[in-house]
Amino acid sequence: MTPAAIERAGGAVEHFGMPVDPGNLICLGRLGDVPALVLPGCARSPKVNGFDWVLQRLFAGIPVTGRDVARMGVGGLLKEIETRPLPRGDAPSRPAPAAPRKPRRVAAIVLAAGRSRRMAPLNKLLVADPEGRTMITRVVDNVLASHARPVIVVTGHERERVEEALTGRPVMLTHAEDYAEGLSSSLKTGLRALPDDVEGVLVCLGDMPLVPGPMLDRLLAAFDPEEGRAIIQPTFRGKQGNPVLWGREFFAEMQAITGDVGARHLTGKHADRLAAVEVADDGVLRDFDTADSLKGLVPAKA
Repeated sequence: MTPAAIERAGGAVEHFGMPVDPGNLICLGRLGDVPALVLPGCARSPKVNGFDWVLQRLFAGIPVTGRDVARMGVGGLLKEIETRPLPRGDAPSRPAPAAPRKPRRVAAIVLAAGRSRRMAPLNKLLVADPEGRTMITRVVDNVLASHARPVIVVTGHERERVEEALTGRPVMLTHAEDYAEGLSSSLKTGLRALPDDVEGVLVCLGDMPLVPGPMLDRLLAAFDPEEGRAIIQPTFRGKQGNPVLWGREFFAEMQAITGDVGARHLTGKHADRLAAVEVADDGVLRDFDTADSLKGLVPAKA
């Protein structure tokens, strides 16, 4: 239907198909001087695929012909998209697929050291919801439901109460002695506690309890520094959210941050290494800083 739509709109189909998988169902056409594409299913995948090779050239103003597409087929197979299994190897004439790559080791840091000044004298992280769970336990439970390991919780203000709220949960606790200096001190304390062999870290905020484990796993699945996705950030309707996943290559710069700020400014500095993952829920945008913002999350008596 879509190639026919290009023609009915007054355009022409110049090439259909690509000797590369994923990306083999690409359709390349033109409406006057404007390229018109029918996207293969892999266009929604964060992994590099044949469609990316065409799109990159078009964005750079480089014409792409059918002959160009045909020449992209050297090698034939790329990394499979996560929603489709590897090529089956049960046929005698077809070699068995290579063993899947070992999952990358990504840790998580939960920042729970803040003084909750906008809700004083209450500590927002310790306010309970209708089920009796504090905000910090909800955040930590969400992170534990993901594949990020280890989970490191950075404490500061009311350290003992925060630790008590997390009793029995398999997390590493580390205390930011200088937490009063701002967010950067908590971040650096968490980074210092990371094992040497982690490839990346998911930096989670203790006041964002609406980001579930499966959503965090989508960020982990998109992380691939070798393919240019070394910083992974969720977005909702184009708006940048949290948490952000950082590759090890940025740890030194993150350790140099000072003041009451996080590492957010580094996403602009390293935009070429940033990949956005669009999500269907606004939980990645919602933090809870005031009593009014908590009304839909916690009992009125809190």
